[in-house]
Amino acid sequence: MLEFREGSLILKKVGPLGQFGNNAYVIADAESKDAIIVDAPQESEKVLEAAAGLNVRQIIVTHRHGDHWSGIDLVRERTGAPVSCHENDREPYAARVSATLGHGAEVAVGSLRLRVLHTPGHTPGSICLLVGSHLIAGDTLFPGGPGRTSRPEDLRQEIDSITRVLYELRDATAVHPGHGEDTTISASKAEYAGFAARGHPPDLCGDVTWAGS
Repeated sequence: MLEFREGSLILKKVGPLGQFGNNAYVIADAESKDAIIVDAPQESEKVLEAAAGLNVRQIIVTHRHGDHWSGIDLVRERTGAPVSCHENDREPYAARVSATLGHGAEVAVGSLRLRVLHTPGHTPGSICLLVGSHLIAGDTLFPGGPGRTSRPEDLRQEIDSITRVLYELRDATAVHPGHGEDTTISASKAEYAGFAARGHPPDLCGDVTWAGS
């Protein structure tokens, strides 16, 4: 587990978890001890351990893929917290979802405010969460490239989400993805510049990297 502190913000990165090496996150206000859990993969008991002593007020899931939901019943049962996601990714988990979050919505965590950024492409309802100088990026953006896509139009949409929404954030913003290591907006923009300077086949999609695709 990694822990980051910034003013009253406590951000805990828990992972890799389960067979897909997921990351989950605990965002907490040091003063009120209010917290939000982001994503609920396999081995979510480790996420609950990271949240021990905190008042978990909400569970937010970044997108609809099952590896981010595998532990949702355990986390809901242990915390009693409601579950939120984007409306476009509410299915097939509608029975577990209490509310949906749109682009620009703010979520309070004690004195902290999280801003929701809708970044479709990997899935129609993919969201990222910005709190202070930290971005919880789900499977939208990774070191070296975007999240996996199944269709060329999805990749184009995801790149638009990255360049139009995420690259407007401050360069020093830390990017914490749904799997693997962290990066920064500055580093990602530099990687993308090389990709954007080259031509690409119209059917490009799948596991795309900024350097190798």
